[in-house]
Amino acid sequence: MDYRAEYDRWLQHVTDAELLEELKAMDEAAIEDAFYRDLAFGTGGLRGTLGAGTNRMNIYVVAKASQGLANYLLSAFGSEASVVIGYDSRIKSDEFARVAGSVFAANGITVHLWPELSPVPTVSFAVRELKASAGVMITASHNPSKYNGYKVYGADGCQITTQAAKEIQKQIDSLDIFADVKSMEYDTAVDAGTIRFIDDAVMTAFIEAVKSQSVLFGDEIDRDVAIVYTPLNGTGLKPVTRALKESGFTNITVVEEQKNPDGNFPTCPYPNPEIREAMELGLAYAERYNADLLLATDPDADRCGIAVKSSSGEYVLLSGNEVGLLMLDYVCSQRTKHGRMPEHPVFVKTVVTIDLAEKIAEHYGVSTVNVLTGFKFIGEVIGRLEAEGRASDYVCGIEESYGYLTGTYVRDKDAVNAAFMICEMFAYYKTRGISLLDKLYELFDEYGYCLNTLHFYEFPGSAGMEKMKMIMQQFRGGLDEICGQKIVRVEDYSEGLNGLPKSNVLKFFTAEGSVVVRPSGTEPKLKTYISVTAPDRAAAEKREAEIAEALEIMVSGGA
Repeated sequence: MDYRAEYDRWLQHVTDAELLEELKAMDEAAIEDAFYRDLAFGTGGLRGTLGAGTNRMNIYVVAKASQGLANYLLSAFGSEASVVIGYDSRIKSDEFARVAGSVFAANGITVHLWPELSPVPTVSFAVRELKASAGVMITASHNPSKYNGYKVYGADGCQITTQAAKEIQKQIDSLDIFADVKSMEYDTAVDAGTIRFIDDAVMTAFIEAVKSQSVLFGDEIDRDVAIVYTPLNGTGLKPVTRALKESGFTNITVVEEQKNPDGNFPTCPYPNPEIREAMELGLAYAERYNADLLLATDPDADRCGIAVKSSSGEYVLLSGNEVGLLMLDYVCSQRTKHGRMPEHPVFVKTVVTIDLAEKIAEHYGVSTVNVLTGFKFIGEVIGRLEAEGRASDYVCGIEESYGYLTGTYVRDKDAVNAAFMICEMFAYYKTRGISLLDKLYELFDEYGYCLNTLHFYEFPGSAGMEKMKMIMQQFRGGLDEICGQKIVRVEDYSEGLNGLPKSNVLKFFTAEGSVVVRPSGTEPKLKTYISVTAPDRAAAEKREAEIAEALEIMVSGGA
C-alpha cells in the first residue's frame, strides 16, 4: 500500500470532523503508522487503536468490514440473512454498533440490536436464540481505553472459523472504503423495522441459562457470603448482579467508582482482572467491608477474576489457572457425587492452560481435549459435540486468561456464568468450613504443585511486527535446552497439529514442565507461558524466575 497516497485520499473523502482534524495534524511518522496497512481481519475480527487511518478503528473501517461481512452473509444466506449486534462500554462502541447496523440494513439484512450495552456472551447467546446468520460484538475486551474492536460470530454462536475469516477478508479487500460501502440513516432503518431491538425476554432467557448451570443438586449452602463486585466500568453490572441476586446472593457491594460504564476507565487504565492494578480498588473495598470474596469482570464481561481472604486476613488474588482448577474439580466432584456425570464426559482447555487440569479430569474419568489459544476453539469443540448428539457430555472449559464456561448455551467464555459458579462454589465450601485457598492447597497436595505464569514483550508498529517474526524464526530454528533443562519434545502448531488449525505457536517440553511462545493475535506483543512442576511453591517460583530471565534474554536478542 502506498500509505502517502491513501492518506491524501482520506483527506479528500473523510467528512467526520474529528477524524479530519486528526488527519491534518499528523506528521510523517504518524501517517505511515496509520496507513502502512489495513487493520487485519482474522478469526477475532478487528482490533486496533481508535483514530484515523486504515490501520485504526474508526467509522470508515467499521463500515467497510460490515459491508464485507454483509456480502459474505448474502452469498451464504441470501435474503434470509440476519445479524445480532452488541456493544460494550468502550469509546465509540455505541457509534460503531449503529454504523454497522446501518450498513447491514442498507444491504437488506435484518439487524437484531441489543438496546443497551451488553456482555460478549449475550451476543453468542442471541445468535442461537434468534437463529441469526451471524453476530457482531463491538469490543476490545480487556485492552486499554485507546482500543476498540469488531468481533464476529457465526450462525452457531461461535467465533468465526479461520476459513470464514479468510472469505470475509477477501470480500473486505475487494471493496473501496469510500465508494463501495452501502449505508442508510440509522433512524430510518429502525423505523422501517430493518434494525430491531432485542426483547428483554432474550436477556431473561440468558440469565436463566446461567442459573441452570448450578451443580448443587439439592445440597444446602449459606448464600449470605459478603461479596464485593466490580464490573471495571464495563457491561457486567446488570447481568452479573441479576444472576446472583435471583439465586439468593444478595449481600453484594459494588465498587462505586467502577460501577457505571465508562470507556475511559479512569480508575483502572488497563481494565483486565488478570492485572493486579485493575483489582486494587476492589481489594480496598474488600478490606473496608470485610468481604468474603472479591469478583471482577472485564469491560465486555467474558473474563472474571477473584480474590479471597487468607487465614491471616489478607486478600489473595487467584490466577486464571487456579480458579480453573477449582471450578473443574468442583463441577466434577458434584456431578460424580450426585450421579450426574455423563457417560463420556469431556473437558476442554487451551494448550497454554495449566497441565495439572488434565490430572484432575483424569481422576474423575473425564477426557481432556486440548485446543489452540482462544476460547473460540473451546466453542468449536462444543459445536462438534452437539453435531454428534453429545452436547451433554461437555463438562467444563477453561483457559488461563480468566475464561470459563460450564454450559453449552453459549460458545464463548462467559464471566456471568463464571461469577455465578464461583459464588456457588465459594459458598459451598464455606458452608462446610473450607476456604477456596484450603481447597486449592488440597488439590496441590493430591496432584502435585504446578506453577504457570505469563510474560509478554511489546513490539509496537511495523518494525515490531517484523521483530516478532524474527524472534519466532529463531525459536523455531531449534533449541536443545531452556535454562539448563533438556528439551524432550517440541510441538509446532504452524503447520497444524493434532487436527488443529495452523497457528504460530511453539510449545517446548522439559522434564520439569513446558514453555509456550506465541505472538498475540490482537496486540503487538510476544507472549511466553512458563509451566513448572516442583516439590513446593518456593522451589517452583525460584525455578520459574530463572526460566523467565533466560527467555527474556532470548527475546531481547541477547542469546
